[in-house]
Amino acid sequence: MCQRILLFLFIFNMGWSQNTIPLIPQPQNIKINDGRFVLSHNTVIQATKNSFEAQYLQQIIQQQLDLELDILPSSKTLSTIKLIVHTPETLNKNSEGYTLHITKDQVVIEAYSSQGLFYGVQTLIQLFPIEKQAKVTLPCLTILDAPKYLWRGMHLDVARHFFPIQFIKKYIDYLAMYKMNTFHWHLTDDQGWRIEIKTHPKLAQIGAWRNGSMIGHYNEQKFDENRYGGFYTQEEIKEVIAYAAQSHITIVPEIEMPGHAQAALAAYPEYSCTGGPFEVAKQWGVLEDVFCAKEETFTFLEDILNEVIALFPSTYIHIGGDECPKTRWKKCPNCQAVIQREGLKDEHELQSYFIQRIEKFVNSKGRKIIGWDEILEGGLAPNATVMSWRGTEGGITAAKQKHFVVMTPGSHCYFDHYQGDQKNEPLAIGGYTTVEKVYSFNPTPTELSTDEAQYILGAQGNVWTEYMNSPKDVEYMIFPRIMALSEVLWGTSDSKKYSFFQDRMRKQFLLLEKKEINYSKAIFEVTGTANPSEKGILFALQSVSSFKGIRYTTDMTNPKWTSTAYTTPIQITQNQTVKAAYFEDGKPKSNVFEQSFHINKATGKKIALVNPPHQNYNTGGSFALVDGISGNRSKFGRDWLGFLGKEVNATIDFGKEEVIKEITVSVLESKGSWIYYPTQISLLGSTNGQDFVVIQHVSLNEMVAANGNVKVVFNPQKIQFIKIIATPVEKIAEGMPGAGSPAWLFIDEIGAQ
Repeated sequence: MCQRILLFLFIFNMGWSQNTIPLIPQPQNIKINDGRFVLSHNTVIQATKNSFEAQYLQQIIQQQLDLELDILPSSKTLSTIKLIVHTPETLNKNSEGYTLHITKDQVVIEAYSSQGLFYGVQTLIQLFPIEKQAKVTLPCLTILDAPKYLWRGMHLDVARHFFPIQFIKKYIDYLAMYKMNTFHWHLTDDQGWRIEIKTHPKLAQIGAWRNGSMIGHYNEQKFDENRYGGFYTQEEIKEVIAYAAQSHITIVPEIEMPGHAQAALAAYPEYSCTGGPFEVAKQWGVLEDVFCAKEETFTFLEDILNEVIALFPSTYIHIGGDECPKTRWKKCPNCQAVIQREGLKDEHELQSYFIQRIEKFVNSKGRKIIGWDEILEGGLAPNATVMSWRGTEGGITAAKQKHFVVMTPGSHCYFDHYQGDQKNEPLAIGGYTTVEKVYSFNPTPTELSTDEAQYILGAQGNVWTEYMNSPKDVEYMIFPRIMALSEVLWGTSDSKKYSFFQDRMRKQFLLLEKKEINYSKAIFEVTGTANPSEKGILFALQSVSSFKGIRYTTDMTNPKWTSTAYTTPIQITQNQTVKAAYFEDGKPKSNVFEQSFHINKATGKKIALVNPPHQNYNTGGSFALVDGISGNRSKFGRDWLGFLGKEVNATIDFGKEEVIKEITVSVLESKGSWIYYPTQISLLGSTNGQDFVVIQHVSLNEMVAANGNVKVVFNPQKIQFIKIIATPVEKIAEGMPGAGSPAWLFIDEIGAQ
């Protein structure tokens, strides 16, 4: 038997024929055989005594198929589901691989561990019919399967909004459905402390409750006055940990430090730099008050970590380390004394010192720390693992230094971003991360060598809940994107075959509806892509991987089944609005998509950028600046290009000399999100693309007065090339959100008349 399993591992890459069975994540290899297995009341589950996997399967079969099957250690019945775990010494007992073999007489799941067995059971469950049937049959097949990545995770922030234990268990079930193995539980932040700490009870008594919350988007700065909060007792946490362990899911707790600490400081202000007083934060964003780097603070945090480590059996303890303003440290005599005593260069090295102190303590307890990529600043702690969220650069740097990495860039893995047309989506923080974009993610950067790539543990989806205040909200934001990420992490995604994944995903929707799970239907919505053409803009529409079924109008009326059928891109040559919707069987499956165009002399022209936008905010590339589409100023979505600490240097080529008398530029400011107007915008013109003459400089005050809608009118002149240079805030000023960090610069449509 041992040789047989080793042979299975050997033939994983032999190219078995794939099929259209709707499994997610798609197994590594499938072979379809002739015949069907009949599942009936006479079927027996053969497994060892007290096997959780057997009991789990028995329960699902009873609930979903209304069949009550016996679990027996052995059976002579022909119709049998055998669950077998092999643990010979020569094999890795922690392997997550499994085989599933279905013949006319039996189903056999074999694995090297109960974890692998559990994944085999999950695959089998996905083969069951959604609705109860008089006769249940399964296709005869052989599946040989194992995941590519060790860390297949999902994160949940319970600090901004609190979720009851019952939902946390459901969330774990969702991870288990798609073979995820890590739950990153974000338990503390400025807006709430959610874990009982018995040595410091005021953390729960005071830190878990705030006297109001933001309503609407952060930009609106509106608040309610409702007392809000909650926390998990240690007994509840033990209950959740045990529940997750049954599904072979490790819970990694996050206790934020040294920043995002205001809830803790509201309870214990003596561990701040100023002494307070503080209140648990009502507003979202990054706040200035952080833990002071004095000795008493480390004693306080070690007390907390002692209890956290005693509760959670995970190898890793997440200590945050992100978005820590240095404003208080610069003025704090205690922090400055530490810098002097330790021979540190600045406050960035003080953050590194802080993280390394905590790491030594956590290591002394036999555990490891993991933190957001800011822990790289000032020098990475010796044994730390990095969670790369500000793009992939931090992860690449850490892997090259031989540190383990979990990739979770905002560009592909932030499930708090919009996933469809913002007009039809619930309020979100910003961004635009579709299912297809998630599916295109490659956790292993091509910049890494084969040896360096071994340090990429995997990836996870992050769910920050500023704009999710109910379990249904969370479900909507994670489904169906969790399906795409699960296949990426299992290692079987192929962005070139997205339509194949999409077909399987749509069949999974029936299961979600059966389970009453709230999910986004954004994939049915029509989306549009503007492309340049000689006559202006060609606007291409798409929905559900195809244009079939799309109906559209250009006369401001809503589309009906009888409206114009979309077959080829729409030529846009004047100001107009396109409305479209997707129909199946004569009925609308999507909300109405609406896109307005404002055409000017720059629309559709060639444009070049010296610096590329940040990958988190780069939908449409440079052409987004001249596509005739204006970005929504209250929602930082797909139409805005974002640059982090980099100059915007854009040159538009009209193709020939044009008489120009007006230039418009749209820039954005949202200080709480670290988005600031540029310090200056320079407009230059040229007839040859080489010799540019300044047309006008636009000052910061002028941008503020225009609310970011810059309009420069000048004497008409012949121009073929226009250059726009927007100078970013290099370092955010003291006392401002994000102080000491480079600012984001957001820019959208550039126009000319």
